[in-house]
Amino acid sequence: MKNILTYIIVIVTSLSFIGCEDVVDVDLDTAPPKLVIDASIKWVKGTPGNEQKVKLTTTTGFYNSTIPTVSGATVFITNSANTVFNFIETPNTGDYICTNFTPVINENYTLTVISEGQTYTASEKLYASPEIDDIEQSIFPGIGDEQIQVKFYYQDNGAEDNFYLIGFKNSNITFPEYGVAPDEFFQGNQMFGFYTDEDLKANDILDLSLQGISERYSNYMTKLLNIAGTNEGNPFTSPPATLRGNITNQTNKSNYPLGYFSLGETDTASYVVQ
Repeated sequence: MKNILTYIIVIVTSLSFIGCEDVVDVDLDTAPPKLVIDASIKWVKGTPGNEQKVKLTTTTGFYNSTIPTVSGATVFITNSANTVFNFIETPNTGDYICTNFTPVINENYTLTVISEGQTYTASEKLYASPEIDDIEQSIFPGIGDEQIQVKFYYQDNGAEDNFYLIGFKNSNITFPEYGVAPDEFFQGNQMFGFYTDEDLKANDILDLSLQGISERYSNYMTKLLNIAGTNEGNPFTSPPATLRGNITNQTNKSNYPLGYFSLGETDTASYVVQ
């Protein structure tokens, strides 16, 4: 009888918690908005690379579902010969577009963003990328069922230290997935990127990408991807609140922006799962 009475008390108590369930919004402190500069210049092999984009947004409150865009800024990139490439905003979008950019491997570029009286700058080199040589598909044991794995291969340049940003976009998943690959243990050898998902099946389409990047950008992306681990692998769902990039506020050093200025040649391929 004692045990039965105990079970009844537990059930009644549980039901009372269920009946009194309320949505509670925690009152979080919101820091002043910071400018977020997404300036990833990618030169896809086989294209002129003349059309590029810089995206300006700001940080926002935790419960806000919309990320504010920044309009009215002046954005341009210069190369070592002081050639200026202007980025003009598509009205009220925060997207700043250049249609005459000239990408050159190993050229040094400087980004300048002027917004609300603050001047932000960063300098970076445009890095080369190897070609995606081959793509192969295999089956390996998964948790419960067998899983499909897709690999692509590329040849590392043994004459220098290289860092690569690898991307996979599954046609059934909203966001691409990224990984960073240094050549530390593969100097001058063939390297590979691979992708698998328990739901991957025949006729799914994978868009593959391989981009040469700097060591500093490699370190930045490694940290960013760790932060994004709870965002379905997508590092760009929301601005990282504590991760600083290579962009400096020349007007007020302490009011640093978020985001990164990078340039890289990129090779791409599309693969249909068999």
